Amino acid sequence: DDNYGLDESFREEIAEIFPDTELTEIPADHPVFHVFFDFPEGLPKIHEHDGEPPQALGIFHGGRLVVFYSYESDLGDGWEDEDVHDDPPEIRERALRMGVNLFMFVLGQAT
Repeated sequence: DDNYGLDESFREEIAEIFPDTELTEIPADHPVFHVFFDFPEGLPKIHEHDGEPPQALGIFHGGRLVVFYSYESDLGDGWEDEDVHDDPPEIRERALRMGVNLFMFVLGQAT
């Protein structure tokens, strides 16, 4: 997640690791959004900071998603204790469900 200024440093570091590949938007029809729970619109918005829409960005290698970067979503906020961000239960559940999808997707990629 891009939490509190991490975006710029993350992009710099990921460019060092993958110098010939750019982060690209992951489309809403990608399996990561449908592997267990269905997210027809793609990455859910969990916590509002500045009103920007959420973006799922990734790096693909050999056709496989090897880096998943959530931008303007703040999935982690939905995973924290409910007292921390005061997000309603349905928002927190959405964050947990997306986390399950990420986990299930990774397990399905393991070979």
